[in-house]
Amino acid sequence: MSFPANFIWGAGASSYQIEGGAQEDGKGPSIWDIMCRQPGNIWSDDTGNIACDHYHKYEEDVRLMGRIGLKAYRLSISWPRVIPGGTGKVNDKGLEFYDRLIDSLLKNNIEPWVTLFHWDYPYALYCRGGWLNRDSADWFAEYTQVMVDKLSDRVSHWITQNEPQCFLGLGHQTGEHAPGLKLGFPDVLLAAHHSLLAHGKSVQVIRSHAKSRPLVGIAHVGVVKMSSGDQLDDREAARKSMFSITARNCWNNTWFADPIIFGQYPEDGIQLFEKDLPRITDGDMTTICQPLDFYGANIYTGQIIRASNNDSFESETQLVGPALTAMEWEVSPEALYWGPRFLYERYGLPIVITENGMANCDWIHADGKAHDPQRIDFLSRYLREYKRAIDAGVPCMGYFLWSIMDNFEWAQGYKQRFGIIYIDYATGRRTMKDSAYWYHNVIKSNGEIL
Repeated sequence: MSFPANFIWGAGASSYQIEGGAQEDGKGPSIWDIMCRQPGNIWSDDTGNIACDHYHKYEEDVRLMGRIGLKAYRLSISWPRVIPGGTGKVNDKGLEFYDRLIDSLLKNNIEPWVTLFHWDYPYALYCRGGWLNRDSADWFAEYTQVMVDKLSDRVSHWITQNEPQCFLGLGHQTGEHAPGLKLGFPDVLLAAHHSLLAHGKSVQVIRSHAKSRPLVGIAHVGVVKMSSGDQLDDREAARKSMFSITARNCWNNTWFADPIIFGQYPEDGIQLFEKDLPRITDGDMTTICQPLDFYGANIYTGQIIRASNNDSFESETQLVGPALTAMEWEVSPEALYWGPRFLYERYGLPIVITENGMANCDWIHADGKAHDPQRIDFLSRYLREYKRAIDAGVPCMGYFLWSIMDNFEWAQGYKQRFGIIYIDYATGRRTMKDSAYWYHNVIKSNGEIL
């Protein structure tokens, strides 16, 4: 089961979910800070004000990452911590935090992978229209340059945005996530177009200003469709389903990936969204379509598809009593085979699994330890399928387990636990779960123990 010799074993977390320090050292408010102040928005009215207190405990956290043996850590930057107003004056204390964090990671032989935007949009810019304002692309480019100027002497791996399907679909269409908007679909597509422009301009800034050779990608939701068998017609049905747009929402792959890789929106989406399409200015698609070094996919589950009549596809009937995680997502390890395979075949970029993991019912047991056998079984099965994709010829650069520690799970607050490190939110105490020790052995053996 050994993985490629240069395979990157990592784990990830995001700024708002773990940092805390929400009002410290000059940080400006994000849309999530504001969302959490409104009663009823978040489970149990939880907030990210303290979260895991990573802002103060980052050195301890990095030491634990070193004990686990991580080769890389995927972190995100809090845009309003660095530039409280979103544009203009830089907050030196906020910038210094990430400067110290990067140095601490490197000291522990952990390579930083920096995500520039993982949902905590500056509230000051939201008040100026946010992603609905075309200037948002330039705001993001300005912020990117601040981070590249500060960190690119030590950081070479960059991810522009995390899951636009979520921060647009959940944040701007259904209102479940910050900023809590329920916009008409034309405005959702307008915000999406501006976020794509922001991605393109960010890539341009990274490539023109980086002090070391950059490797650049984006982390999309992997909307995975899996073949019900190995028959050619079922495989092609799953592939067709995975890259089709069938509903007026953000839950697809191609509306977000095709523009950045092919320089055009997919035809089926254009037809379905015909009355909702944003105005596209000359040069927009050229700006959006910048060369990338890898395709980041966040994959947790998948849907089984089989061929049907008339060269079409249909989903298989769900099993009664399916295996579900604490997020009520179906356990489907084959998603880490079919997802990377189909994404590579369509887009031709090396694959990085930028998120994969499970929410579990975790607590400290009577023996003082955190036992999570379900997570170990889950991860083992998914990683075996990922290795199957590699064996089938899919170039896969690495794997980032989600997440390094329990954290604020957005609208779900602290209801679910994704981490391989247990966080006692009352005391801040960290406890490595059984899965953390297991992952240490996976990394040490380069996957052979799987």
